Amino acid sequence: MSVDLGSEWMKIAIVKPGVPMEIVLNKESRRKTPVAVCLKENERLFGDSALGSVKNPKVVYRYLQNLLGKTAENPQVAQYQKHFPEHQIQSDEKRGTVFFKNSEEMQYSPEELLGMVLNYSSGLAQDFAEQPIKDAVITIPAFFNQAERRAVLQAAQMAGLKVLQLINDNTAVALNYGVFRRKDINSTAQNVMFYDMGSGSTTATIVTYQTVKTKEAGTQPQLQIRGVGFDRTLGGFEMELRLRDYLAKIFNEQKKSKKDVRENMRAMAKLLKEAQRVKTVLSANAEHMAQIEGLMDDIDFKAKVNRAEFEALCTDLFDRVPGPVEQALAASEMSLDEIEQVILVGGATRVPRVQEVLLKAVRKEELGKNINADEAAAMGAVYQAAALSKAFKVKPFIVRDAAVFPIQVEFSRETEEEDGVKGIKHNKRILFQRMAPYPQRKVITFNRYTDDFIFHINYGDLSFLSQDDLKMFGSQNLTTVKLSGVGNSFKKHSDAESKGIKAHFNMDESGVLLLDRVSSSGSDEEEVPPEAGKDQDEAVEKPEESAPEKPETEEKSQGKNSKAESQTEEKKPDKEGTDKDEPQVRRLRMNIY
Repeated sequence: MSVDLGSEWMKIAIVKPGVPMEIVLNKESRRKTPVAVCLKENERLFGDSALGSVKNPKVVYRYLQNLLGKTAENPQVAQYQKHFPEHQIQSDEKRGTVFFKNSEEMQYSPEELLGMVLNYSSGLAQDFAEQPIKDAVITIPAFFNQAERRAVLQAAQMAGLKVLQLINDNTAVALNYGVFRRKDINSTAQNVMFYDMGSGSTTATIVTYQTVKTKEAGTQPQLQIRGVGFDRTLGGFEMELRLRDYLAKIFNEQKKSKKDVRENMRAMAKLLKEAQRVKTVLSANAEHMAQIEGLMDDIDFKAKVNRAEFEALCTDLFDRVPGPVEQALAASEMSLDEIEQVILVGGATRVPRVQEVLLKAVRKEELGKNINADEAAAMGAVYQAAALSKAFKVKPFIVRDAAVFPIQVEFSRETEEEDGVKGIKHNKRILFQRMAPYPQRKVITFNRYTDDFIFHINYGDLSFLSQDDLKMFGSQNLTTVKLSGVGNSFKKHSDAESKGIKAHFNMDESGVLLLDRVSSSGSDEEEVPPEAGKDQDEAVEKPEESAPEKPETEEKSQGKNSKAESQTEEKKPDKEGTDKDEPQVRRLRMNIY
């Protein structure tokens, strides 16, 4: 199964023997289900049933994606609290994240609530397929950092799902687009931009399609993510909130009640639901009547809203539409002239003003509307699920995703100058550059360390993010690795010549960084030292193993680059990460805190 996990909706697709890829219908026979959970005293409700509980918004939890892996200080937590004042959000001191505290003194973390939603989605898939399904590919926003990715994996684990892969939703869309245009892809690179404005966020992605030669499967089509730009808070939901507040203002001005409707949470929940409906209708009509029976104190509400009024409420939001496009072009180092077409994805791109501003920004004659804006990600993700599963044979389509945020290793060492003065030298080594392809393995060799030491894994240069984005991003430190056993190992093997301590890193298919192992290798291991004259003290970084489906042409060029940068030799990757080819490897204990 695949779950396209949006901030407002989720779409589920399955593939089973004899049945091609298919969208799962929910209990209401709808093709999409709200990401919502309602926790009443003795029952849990999901999807449309959960949203039906507007009588008590305190027990309905939605838009959980914005809180995953966040600390209480994160601006997105404050923004969530402003949007949903009915919820009590507190800081979890132990984990450093947040949780919901409800009236019955129960606590739920966003990950737990998302786990419940994912468990429900697997139940829907199971009912539809008429057999148990536990293997899933889940879509996430491309801008999710390591903490957010791990939070989704944790939620899936709670739901009892086996995650084959977390796939960036823009990559899933690009795969869906490519699979159905396989015949049009040839050796000439074609660049396409997908502009995805959903309910909670907006992402622009530049993708290159072309055929490449592979050792295993001959010539195959490939998609490569070249540039990503995003706005974490620009989406349809923000427009709906503006319209809700506008409708509340009109109701107050009608003076049918002495009370302020904005202080009644139940009435505001009803107004939000009506604002969502009116926004959708205004995309096709110039004006529409908003109406709610018994909005508050049995008073009915009726008001005419036209498109010009709606657009005036969201002027500053429309001004932000070109931002992700500019970021994506900067990240890919490409110009608009190199982009053949711009394709719309996501429900909020149906707003006419969004299309007008975007068309002007991308300087094209028209915008592409030739994919299903709602279901492309779910269908691309389920194709990937079938490809990863051993039960199905699908035509190969090489996917080369890219890391949006750079990651580096930092370490310090005591140095002694010629005059005997001691100092501390701080070193940084880029592990994965911005837009580095993954999955990929890297090795960093620490030279001249003969005793226990620590190194830090942090994000690299994030200066391409705005100040607001940096605050929402959260901590720039990933982890500190403390290596113990180094000194003992060197004492025991004092006769062996040391070629440094190697840290083996892996960014897996889900874009999650793992430190596989650390080894200290003896002289039997073949490796070229750093270039002459280079500080022997510094760590040397090199790729260990690149994406398994990497085309031959890329492999050659990658090899050249690595040699030029660090003068190290490509070594054949270990089988499944074992140490068979390293007779003198001593494994070191790792304490990661």
